[in-house]
Amino acid sequence: MTQIKKVVLAYSGGLDTSVMLHWLKERYQCEVVCYCADVGQGEELTGLEEKARATGASKLYVEDLRAEFVRAYVWPAVKANAVYEGVYLLGTSLARPVIAKRQIEIARKEGADAVAHGATGKGNDQVRFELTYYALEPEIKVVAPWREWEFKGRSDLIAYCEQHAIPIKATHAKPYSTDRNLMHVSYEGGILEDPWAEPPEDIFQMTKAPEAARAEAEYVVIGFEQGEPVTLNGERLGAVEMLTQLNAIGGAHGVGRVDLVENRFVGMKSRGVYETPGVTLLQAAHRALESITLDREVLRLRDALSLKFAESVYYGFWFAPESELMRQTIDATQADVTGEVRLKLYRGNVTVVGRRAPRSLYNERLATFEADTVYNQRDAEGFIKLNALRLRTRAQLDRQV
Repeated sequence: MTQIKKVVLAYSGGLDTSVMLHWLKERYQCEVVCYCADVGQGEELTGLEEKARATGASKLYVEDLRAEFVRAYVWPAVKANAVYEGVYLLGTSLARPVIAKRQIEIARKEGADAVAHGATGKGNDQVRFELTYYALEPEIKVVAPWREWEFKGRSDLIAYCEQHAIPIKATHAKPYSTDRNLMHVSYEGGILEDPWAEPPEDIFQMTKAPEAARAEAEYVVIGFEQGEPVTLNGERLGAVEMLTQLNAIGGAHGVGRVDLVENRFVGMKSRGVYETPGVTLLQAAHRALESITLDREVLRLRDALSLKFAESVYYGFWFAPESELMRQTIDATQADVTGEVRLKLYRGNVTVVGRRAPRSLYNERLATFEADTVYNQRDAEGFIKLNALRLRTRAQLDRQV
């Protein structure tokens, strides 16, 4: 067994990590430092330090990472228009590197020789956490209890808590698993494992059902500077407040629900249900603004990167060299993506109804169907014939056969 002196555990105070805290001390005979990251999950942090110490932790760090999460991870994904497999906006995937990065920083500060996480051996999160650990601290030791310990499920964990007098609140399994942060809420497992079954309405936390949303449409105006959202209806907001308000607005109109069967990096298919109201609005607005500010070929090049960017985030390669290069390249495309977009929200739908920018490439004089003096329509004849040359050549050969 690997020798460990001190480990930093990603800790929530829930059933799994409460067991892990005690189990790590028992199995490795090491000091355990607990670390809880606040990325907007809304969990109650009161009393968490007392609970961690009562279960055996030497210390607890509670870190507010919300602003860093939005500015350094969510906004780059918006600028990239990153979407995994057509619909998933990567809410869980984007949170993992910011959590793991701070965990490594605490491990350095504490002189710890190991880190531990609560991800299972079947999911994507184990990959995301550990790729970040190794990218930032190549020699760090990683403990993943779900891949090591003898417990098979929730009932085993509860029995362990009872045996060792570990304080826990929940004793009954939820009919599904949730993960929440400032960007989204995800739901997996349990009653959702049947891909034919409709998600129960009572699971949703951020959005109203479209049919139950407000009966009146609402217009919102989002302002961007170099691809990042900075104003909402003319008011300048910080990153956390911007996303919080957009979540509330979009959620009230039933915007942002997604239900898909996705391909996990580890090889299996998994059904996921997601709520991402705020970023759904931002995606629509950002694309609309790019339509008048980006050159056609630059836009296509960026779109080609979007798919690879989304895959890299989903797979956990945020700190890989190709991801860093993609972020730099995407940032370069956003220099002129400054302006405003007006959206109309109504019962699950987001419609772009206006866009304007100081450096817009849209020229009404060129695009008009009315008479103009800036475009000679006769020029199109030669353009078409040159593009048709290879088509005509092939047709002539076909006739000779």
